[in-house]
Amino acid sequence: MRNSAEIVIIGGGVVGASAAFHLTERGARNVLILEREARLGLGSTGKATGGVRAQFETEINIRMSLHSIDFFRKFNEITGVDCGYEPRGYLFFATDEAQLDYLRRSSQKQKSLGLETVEIVDAQTIAEIVPGMNCADIVGGSFCSTDGFIDPLGVLEGFAKKATENGAKIEFSTTVSAIETENGRVKAIVTNHGRIETENVVLTAGAWAREIAETAGIDLPVEPLRRQIVWARSPKELPANLPMVIDIGTGFHFRPAKNSLTEVLFAYPDRDEKPTFKTDFDDRFIAKVYEKAKSRAPFLAETSVVREKCRAGLYENTPDHHAIIGGCEIEGLYFCNGFSGHGVMHSPASGRAVAEILLDGAASFMDVSMLDLKRFAESRLIHETSFI
Repeated sequence: MRNSAEIVIIGGGVVGASAAFHLTERGARNVLILEREARLGLGSTGKATGGVRAQFETEINIRMSLHSIDFFRKFNEITGVDCGYEPRGYLFFATDEAQLDYLRRSSQKQKSLGLETVEIVDAQTIAEIVPGMNCADIVGGSFCSTDGFIDPLGVLEGFAKKATENGAKIEFSTTVSAIETENGRVKAIVTNHGRIETENVVLTAGAWAREIAETAGIDLPVEPLRRQIVWARSPKELPANLPMVIDIGTGFHFRPAKNSLTEVLFAYPDRDEKPTFKTDFDDRFIAKVYEKAKSRAPFLAETSVVREKCRAGLYENTPDHHAIIGGCEIEGLYFCNGFSGHGVMHSPASGRAVAEILLDGAASFMDVSMLDLKRFAESRLIHETSFI
């Protein structure tokens, strides 16, 4: 265990690895990632659904996605690892005119910001995109062909590989108990293996970030929420080129499993869930999600649960479901947290943003100032009507 580092990153998930990559690409060499697990990928990153989309309502999320999707296209060339980017598309469908109007307005904003591949589609087109789906109550939707899937562990591996090649170090099985400060700035990190002196800390601990920030006297409004995924197998092949399909009204969504013609993942935001750090899969969720699946498509109703592949992970929610990126009143303390389910898909943009804020004082490639921590105290919350 080193007893000092120029920059310490707390949390070795995909956001922390991206931050390390972008810092070391800029020339930082004394970068240390602290990961509490014995290896990478055992936390929230490894339990993510693996979707990536630019179909958001807010300008900041759209811009973060456009930057990140472009990065994923070049990921293998940049890092030497395949991130599995597969542009199968995202299909949002609406069951009433108010929902469809929302999708129309959002798509107009997306196009104004440079997303050329999004389109409003009618029920007949949706039935062609997803053969066999019940479209009787669907009035239309939006489809973007450049949205799609990525491999979360591949993204993590690529960022971590390149960062360590650039000189970053990773300490595993290391739990942070406190951030020490003195005279309003970072002084050291206290861990189960000892104390590490440092002047710069990037907190990327996901759902666990709040309790670590509290040790430095900072209230970070990040709340853990369990999200569960049901994995199922169909007795026959799924419809070809199945995209991510999302009911904009309920949040129920399904997608094909990676490299499988018969396995499918489905989930929805269960309103009965309360804030928790529990990551055990609750079998009662299966019946809930199947009620929605069975009414939406016979090919989903015919599937059988693959119980050993069902999983649960943690969202790191903020009050406005947007990330916190930037510094705070403690000099040398930076946050990259609170992605509310979008951490993997936005990791290229968020890692670059926090790296540039630390090194230069601001992000050069896009304005992320509205994602600062102060917005919660100053009532500058960002509004997004629909989130999953």
